[in-house]
Amino acid sequence: SVIMSEDGQFCGHHGVDFRELNAVINDALDGEKPRGASTITMQTAKNLFLFNSRSLLRKAAEIPLAIYLDIVLPKKRIMEIYLNIAEWGDGTFGIEAAAQRYFKRPAANLSARQAALLTVALPNPFVRNPAKPGAGMRRLANLIERRAAKAGGYVGCVR
Repeated sequence: SVIMSEDGQFCGHHGVDFRELNAVINDALDGEKPRGASTITMQTAKNLFLFNSRSLLRKAAEIPLAIYLDIVLPKKRIMEIYLNIAEWGDGTFGIEAAAQRYFKRPAANLSARQAALLTVALPNPFVRNPAKPGAGMRRLANLIERRAAKAGGYVGCVR
């Protein structure tokens, strides 16, 4: 579910999705609202090694770190690290803690729906509550569930 939502090209890039990064830069130059272009690998590098602010300096530092991580670690390991350090709200780090906090069960026992709701919370875990999703969260979770089902529940590079 996380790959479907956070980084659809995860299996195809080498830590950085330069096409998406270029699109974000062009959008910014055109005056459009800023949006992220961080891949799962870039987010992992940021969470492991960098400070948590929105700046071009931090983004520039993420790029070589993400490329390095992609060289030295298999995709499955990058995904494991990401899921174990991602923040799901006030003091809740990692998928296991999030599954327990929001659904009172181990991550391995989450339903597809619960996994999708946790995924939808990731971009803004301080505002989005997977246990009490609003209409927007439910809509996004439905989309992610459909994509995951179409992919057979797994993405090839992290099987």
